[in-house]
Amino acid sequence: MAVLLDIRDLQICFGTSEVVCGIDLQLAEGEVLGLVGESGSGKSVTALAILGLLGKSAQVSGKILWRGSDLLQQSQQALRQLRGREIAMIFQEPMTALNPAMSIGHQVAEAFRAHFSSWTGRDAKRKATAALEAVAIPDAARRYSDYPHQFSGGQRQRILIAMALINRPRLLIADEPTTALDVTVQAQVLELLRELQRQHDLAMLFISHDLAVVGQVASRVAVMRAGQIVETGPCARLLTAPEHSYSRSLLAAVPTLRTDRGQPLAKVG
Repeated sequence: MAVLLDIRDLQICFGTSEVVCGIDLQLAEGEVLGLVGESGSGKSVTALAILGLLGKSAQVSGKILWRGSDLLQQSQQALRQLRGREIAMIFQEPMTALNPAMSIGHQVAEAFRAHFSSWTGRDAKRKATAALEAVAIPDAARRYSDYPHQFSGGQRQRILIAMALINRPRLLIADEPTTALDVTVQAQVLELLRELQRQHDLAMLFISHDLAVVGQVASRVAVMRAGQIVETGPCARLLTAPEHSYSRSLLAAVPTLRTDRGQPLAKVG
């Protein structure tokens, strides 16, 4: 498979603080790569750097090659054309990622018209309604004019997925897409992402602090700690026989039905 995304020696600093320390990552067409690590390890910052969303306070060096072209050398205009069209992102918290004063249908349609401005409003509405139906929003045509607060947390996450996929991007970055959801809804969203990834042959960078969740989606996993990649390998191997002590600690920290609730979870370190 051809390499879509090739990150080389990526370093990210805010002032004197280095938060990503020269990491290398590759993602091929149609591949699902899990990026795991505890909060503050640098996962989300890495994702934002790919899309050029860190702002002027960040010093970013290295290379982020998208289909051979270095995104760090691209203009903001070029990046705006890329965002949402070739690379799309699902952000962590759907209630804050959606505009509370704008109907969900218009928000999904806006994601489409940002890249296809020649389409009429009626055509964009039809595309947005179809995108909402594809992520199983009940009675999507009727609820097109409803606002984010009128939907459950799981439905809002589905709306974000519809926004991310309406333009059929080649890469989807999913940043902790199930963190705020209960276990049942989490399973439904993961199944939806798996099905959409298979249907559209999407490459996906799936970010999480939970190895068990990543294991349901990814074929390969990179483990990140304190701004560094400490281990990379096939998901099945990493979940059963991790080599790095930090990876083993992450697995040991996942509670199960056999976990002794009277004892603390394994210390990650």
